[in-house]
Amino acid sequence: MFEFDQYLGFLAFLIIITMGFWLMIFLMAILPYWIGGSIAETLKEKKEKRRREKEAKRLQ
Repeated sequence: MFEFDQYLGFLAFLIIITMGFWLMIFLMAILPYWIGGSIAETLKEKKEKRRREKEAKRLQ
């Protein structure tokens, strides 16, 4: 039915497809969460900086 090299080729194909699937899951699930958290953190830092500058002006 199958020769040994065809069996190895099929296994390599399955491994590559599985790695691609998990990479796709990673890119679709984890990266947007990471990017969204980074943007939220940047906005929070900018808001805090504006608040500190406003407070410094009020105290002068």
